[in-house]
Amino acid sequence: MKKYLIIAWRNLWRNKRRTMITIASVFFALFLALLMRSMQHGTYNLMEKDAIRNSTGFIQVHAPGYWEDKTIDNTFVNSHKLITEVNAVGNISQVIPRLESFALASSGNITKGIGIVGTIPDIENSITKLTNRVTEGQYFISNNDNGLLVGEDLAKYLEIKVGDTIVLLSQGFHGITAAGEYPVRGILHFPAPEMNKQLIYMTLSAAQYFYAADNRVTSYSIMLNEPDKLDKTYNKLAASLGKNYEIMPWNEMMVELKQQIESDNISGIFMLAILYVVVAFGIFGTILMMTHERRREFSVMIAIGMQRYKLALIVFLETIYMGFIGVIMGALGALPIVYYFFINPIPLQGEMAKAMEEFNVQPILPFALEGSIFFSQGVVVLILTTIIAFYPLINIGKFSLINGLRG
Repeated sequence: MKKYLIIAWRNLWRNKRRTMITIASVFFALFLALLMRSMQHGTYNLMEKDAIRNSTGFIQVHAPGYWEDKTIDNTFVNSHKLITEVNAVGNISQVIPRLESFALASSGNITKGIGIVGTIPDIENSITKLTNRVTEGQYFISNNDNGLLVGEDLAKYLEIKVGDTIVLLSQGFHGITAAGEYPVRGILHFPAPEMNKQLIYMTLSAAQYFYAADNRVTSYSIMLNEPDKLDKTYNKLAASLGKNYEIMPWNEMMVELKQQIESDNISGIFMLAILYVVVAFGIFGTILMMTHERRREFSVMIAIGMQRYKLALIVFLETIYMGFIGVIMGALGALPIVYYFFINPIPLQGEMAKAMEEFNVQPILPFALEGSIFFSQGVVVLILTTIIAFYPLINIGKFSLINGLRG
């Protein structure tokens, strides 16, 4: 076998032009496939990072019925024992207790309905990096801070700035009237316009006091060490907590985002399939040309005693060699481009930017630098090349020796 490998390698460089044309076909196949899939996976990772981490988390724990009826009465007691039970499931990096509800915000003669998120500042910031969104003022001073962080468009609407006071009015736990005056600690900027227009952050202790919901929360937002194991972690958590709580994964809470990712992935795979079909015909064309150009050479070798199956094996190995070289060069060619856009994402504008912002995702187009993408696409291109390599193998076994010598 070693002898055939050496002969096949030497045959490649007897006609460098023909060899380079074939290698170039494989190179561009992998090069374009890697750029396309890297861009898609980068977008999905960004959606996961921004939309999921900044809102629901990968999994949420609620009181039974909360998701259908989001009232302050559908809360549960926040206990250290419960958090310990959740963490015991494994694959959980962080649990964020939150108390979320609605209120009427007033400043002077201006009022507006807003959403309130009560959270523990240290834990919240470790996951969502909320401090990076503060454009004016400062983040919460402590976990017991009584101030507010206000979305920038909401602050403009209420005509307030850092240091001003907002009056909040709502319905608290079990119908108690919730009212209070709170200073504006900082102004936040979110990618999603709706969050800028109607969201206020409070510390969890301040929100619990405001709603008279002592030590109660509406949800635990759970972050995972390995998001790929979402289903396994969800099943364990549901089995552990039983029927006392409502457990929901992000894809049930954010159906629109899930559908967008799935539809985009399907369309991406479809476009990739078209690319592979086009490229496969390109590779096949070069192999077809090579086979017919060498028919006289093959005929002479068979005429002087070369067995057809040995000749077919050598030609097959030549094609595999060219496939491997093309794949390696394609990966090396795509790597610096993928790396550059991994570090420097492409900024989006217009309708595409607005579509991203609606899901609280930065309007950028990042690339994913993942070894699995390079490996999977390289394998696909090699499989295509291997399938095409059977053509000269079949052709050598069937062509007429007399016609080949005359050719």
